[in-house]
Amino acid sequence: MDIIKENIWLILFFIWGIPLTFYRSKFRKMIYQTDSWLINIKPVFWKELKGLFGNTYPNNKIYKRFRNFYLYYLAIYLILFIAYLVYA
Repeated sequence: MDIIKENIWLILFFIWGIPLTFYRSKFRKMIYQTDSWLINIKPVFWKELKGLFGNTYPNNKIYKRFRNFYLYYLAIYLILFIAYLVYA
């Protein structure tokens, strides 16, 4: 039980981070309008950031819904990181 207490932040970051690669890949494929897996390794960020904090495709309801979900997911990640900085 002590090992869990000592490594609780690592465990929380790992568990919360598992779906991150899937969500980021799905979001990047929406933004760059491709199904290629190569988009996951390309260092193209400007359009992705504009799509995350702006409204790249205003008429696409699937994009808007997933963007909002992804923002929520990343916000929880940020809160988790801030909690780590404060309490660890």
